[in-house]
Amino acid sequence: MMASLLALFQTSTKLALVGGMLLDGYEVPPVHHAVVLVEGDRIVKVGRARDIPIPSGYEVIDTSGRTMLPGLIDLHAHLTILGHGDYGRYFTWLEEESDLSLEDIMEISAKQLLEAGITTAVDLGAPLEESVRVRDRIARGEIPGPRILVSGAWVARRTFGGFPPDSQRLVTSPEEASQAVEELVKGGADVIKAWAGLTREDYDAIVATAHRLGVPVHAHLYDPESLRNALEAGVDVLQHVGSAGTPPYEPELIRAIVESGRPVVPTGAHRVWVFPATVQFPERLQDRRLKADFPAPLYDEVQRSFEDFHTLAYFRTTPRQMFFGEASMKQWIDAGAVIGIGTDSGTPMNFHTEALWRELKVFVDLGMSPQAAISAATRVNARILGKSNELGTIEAGKLADIIVVKGNPLFNIMALADVVTVVKGGRVFQH
Repeated sequence: MMASLLALFQTSTKLALVGGMLLDGYEVPPVHHAVVLVEGDRIVKVGRARDIPIPSGYEVIDTSGRTMLPGLIDLHAHLTILGHGDYGRYFTWLEEESDLSLEDIMEISAKQLLEAGITTAVDLGAPLEESVRVRDRIARGEIPGPRILVSGAWVARRTFGGFPPDSQRLVTSPEEASQAVEELVKGGADVIKAWAGLTREDYDAIVATAHRLGVPVHAHLYDPESLRNALEAGVDVLQHVGSAGTPPYEPELIRAIVESGRPVVPTGAHRVWVFPATVQFPERLQDRRLKADFPAPLYDEVQRSFEDFHTLAYFRTTPRQMFFGEASMKQWIDAGAVIGIGTDSGTPMNFHTEALWRELKVFVDLGMSPQAAISAATRVNARILGKSNELGTIEAGKLADIIVVKGNPLFNIMALADVVTVVKGGRVFQH
């Protein structure tokens, strides 16, 4: 397996990040020339540098001229894929021609997510055994990566072409759906992903079983009937919700979602904005970070998959998606919905290295303030995960998940593309 490009910088259990502008995750004015003190894995003090002396024994990280903000959270990532253009070809190549295991691929994806400033991610749809192993190896500090919550295989009534069978748990009845949830949770799943073709009764069974076991349910949703079924069954997080070319939903359905307080995760950028961005600048497909991170045979295969990328099956309905794209995203912004940030990272041409800043840029371009977008990817996402006491803001007592970026993301959200330091649970990594 390749050596990590992330260097462990920390030599002390006491850290002081000093001098930069601080965005704490709340939608309040930033703290300028700030200091954040960390002991072990926790933040112990936050404020202006002039008001907080640095105690002896602290390792100082100079953040002058830069911005500090909470570690980003991605509510929809896929660690088994990393941007290849064709799922069926990719998994066949991996099984028949490559020396890489699925776990090797997940390691690469995890490192890329962490380098992008993502300190927590939800992996929605992968073989459970490998997912749990990678999650636990990251937690033990054996490999770099975000704090991972895993779903294992998604629960569905029909297959999704190209993905291996152990990424999908097919059911034919609510009873089978309930059994699938039981087995996934027993095997270590942190969340359940409900996918395509499910009936209202299936959703009822999935939600009832998952909630009895203390596990939330995320659902992959596009058409209005499925969305209503999931909402009324009590699904916890409504994923995609219009990002695949569906017209905006009826006002009554949107109102019901907003009044319920149920979070939506639109995942808008991964087709509607990534495709035209690639048409305009196909050179992004040869990003040097991909060549550095991927073993040569994997890099070559991924590049081959991009030949005539506009003809790929994944983008067959993109013109329709682009037609409805802005309206599909703005319906949630304009309605005041609880919006979480997820990226569907790893899907074709949607690289882990940049998916989250691209998603946030869409929201900002459509009228959300940069500060609200950052809050959605930090504080709001932590609340959606039920982890507000630990994650999402920079304040005393919270886990020390902090990133440092060049520039001011309140002036230009693209500053999030230039992460220079990542602190996760008090451990510091620098490029």
